[in-house]
Amino acid sequence: MQKFKDRWEIKSNWQLIFPLLGVLSLLISSYLVSTRILQAMDISQTDSAYIGLLSAFTIFLSALLLFITLKLFTVLESRWEVTYRWELIAIFIAFAVTGSTAAKISDPIISFLGIHKETVSGWLYWPVRILFVFPIYQVLLLIVGWLFGQFKFFWKFEKKMLSRMGLSRLFVD
Repeated sequence: MQKFKDRWEIKSNWQLIFPLLGVLSLLISSYLVSTRILQAMDISQTDSAYIGLLSAFTIFLSALLLFITLKLFTVLESRWEVTYRWELIAIFIAFAVTGSTAAKISDPIISFLGIHKETVSGWLYWPVRILFVFPIYQVLLLIVGWLFGQFKFFWKFEKKMLSRMGLSRLFVD
């Protein structure tokens, strides 16, 4: 366990929550994707092969996602200038939670406005949805970042992104 803590630069036991949440999120994501794959293959859940295939796909996707994530960590660790490696996990989780939440929140807002995927052209629906998701995402990113103890990182990230978009006048240092 000490070797694991040293690798991720974990100084206090409470920081172990981030690797635990990361692995749990990875497993859940792999499971959900695996169930979708099996649905597309039209394999019944009552079929005896279903559990075996679900387990195999979940394990394979988990290993693949873990490999990709660890490669991303090595690239982003120096680029994002984090103090500890475990902070990368917190940042990744904050991005995931924020994206999912912003998408869920924007759906009822767009429906309230009478814009539905089934009744409006995709050429109108998706740009309008993105326009609604974007500001919600920006605010949520700071809130979720704060909840995960990464407000400073996300505030810097927001300022950099908005300045690249020519919207730097929206904030003052």
